[in-house]
Amino acid sequence: QVHLVESGGGLVQPGGSLRISCAASGFEFAEYAMIWYRQTPGKDREWVSTTASGDEWTNYSDSVKGRFTASKDNGQNILYLQMNNLKPEDTAVYYCNTVEKFPWGQGTQVTVSS
Repeated sequence: QVHLVESGGGLVQPGGSLRISCAASGFEFAEYAMIWYRQTPGKDREWVSTTASGDEWTNYSDSVKGRFTASKDNGQNILYLQMNNLKPEDTAVYYCNTVEKFPWGQGTQVTVSS
C-alpha cells in the first residue's frame, strides 16, 4: 500500500527558509521521478518541481526557480524541498506524488507571513 507523508511545514517570515520532506513507502521509490505540488484554498494543485528518479536533475516552475531546491534520497525513500527567500505567495499546502498519481498524503502547511 502506497503511503506519502509530508512533514516539516510551519510559519516563517518573508525572506526566511524552510525544508519540508516527503516520506514514501509501498512502491519502488528509486524508480520514480517525484513531484512537488502546492495548493491554496479554492485553487487547483499547482506544479512546483519534478526530480528525476536518480536525482540527476530537477525542473522547477518559474515561480520558485532560483529559490527552491528539491532533492531525492533513494536510500531513505525521502524527497526534500529546501525553500529559501520565501514569499507570502508561497503560502500553501505542499504535497508530493509521482506521475502515477498515487493516493495523496495529507500535505504539509507552509505559511509565510510577518
